[in-house]
Amino acid sequence: MLSVRTMTAQRQEGICRTFALVTLLAGFFAVFHPLASAAATTERVVVNRFSGLAIEGFDPVAYFVEGHPVRGLPDIELMQGGAVWRFHNEGDRAFFAEHPEIYGPQFGGYDPTEVARGVTQAGNPLFFVVADQRLYLFSREANRDAFAADPDRFLAQANARWPELERGLAQ
Repeated sequence: MLSVRTMTAQRQEGICRTFALVTLLAGFFAVFHPLASAAATTERVVVNRFSGLAIEGFDPVAYFVEGHPVRGLPDIELMQGGAVWRFHNEGDRAFFAEHPEIYGPQFGGYDPTEVARGVTQAGNPLFFVVADQRLYLFSREANRDAFAADPDRFLAQANARWPELERGLAQ
């Protein structure tokens, strides 16, 4: 016959109390820990919550110079606007440092078609449009295509809604 040790009711109760305490503490630290708020999706500039990189480490200047996304290098970074920006070369970093409002994605990297609807949805650096010398990132291809067909309509709505949405984002 196989013998199995059983746990007494007192030990079971102690384990339940310990589990409850650990769960409570984990919840407390998840809500109130300073890094928890930094990793929130309510940032003024879209950043990767794990790496702190803006636009997933792509060089924002390359969209203008190369016409397509180019990965930035870990050795060529700049901290600006609460995000780490990577660049493919020193020249791109210098251009961005002088004019982040031009080279950085508009609406902080949020999808302008979603901003026009009153929603902050992070853009994907692979779905982009450069229009009127500004970079726009989109959450999906369909949004990019709709924007490209009529940018003026989307920008009028997005520009009208952005100030209120931006106020609601983390400082």
